[in-house]
Amino acid sequence: MKTTFYYITVLFITLNTAFCQNTMSLTEGQLSPKGSLSDISWIEGHWRGEAFDGITEEIWSPPLGNSMMCVFKLLVNGKVSFYETVIILEEKGTLILKLKHFDKDLKGWETKDETVDFPLVKVDGNRVFFDGLTFERVHKDEINVYVVLSSNGKEEEVTFNYKRYSGHK
Repeated sequence: MKTTFYYITVLFITLNTAFCQNTMSLTEGQLSPKGSLSDISWIEGHWRGEAFDGITEEIWSPPLGNSMMCVFKLLVNGKVSFYETVIILEEKGTLILKLKHFDKDLKGWETKDETVDFPLVKVDGNRVFFDGLTFERVHKDEINVYVVLSSNGKEEEVTFNYKRYSGHK
């Protein structure tokens, strides 16, 4: 299962934009545009949604020290399937999102010094486009995250719809 999720979440970097209406990618040689954490600070908070026949959860910190951090987990049938640790860094006048995957026992999928990186492509009002991943603010208590996933040679844009979670059911 670890290998399947690894390929689903990592191999989407090669995009087929004809089928990807909410994501963008940098063209060869294109540099990331200007961007700051204030462009995306609205993702701060505790978010829950449903995907992959389970519950997804992301908890984003407010901007501090030129970065925001996030932990993600996927629960399937009430059990953790995998985790991600994510950061968005503001450096050299732009943004970059970096993530690492971990199995349910916190064993890393990437090597010690390896991260999966998503450079900034565009900031456009309520949307922030990273290379292969887009955040969209629907309103203050709802966001969408669009990701292009590749599996068996096919690419598909997947939508994660999150609602702000207050900790109460």
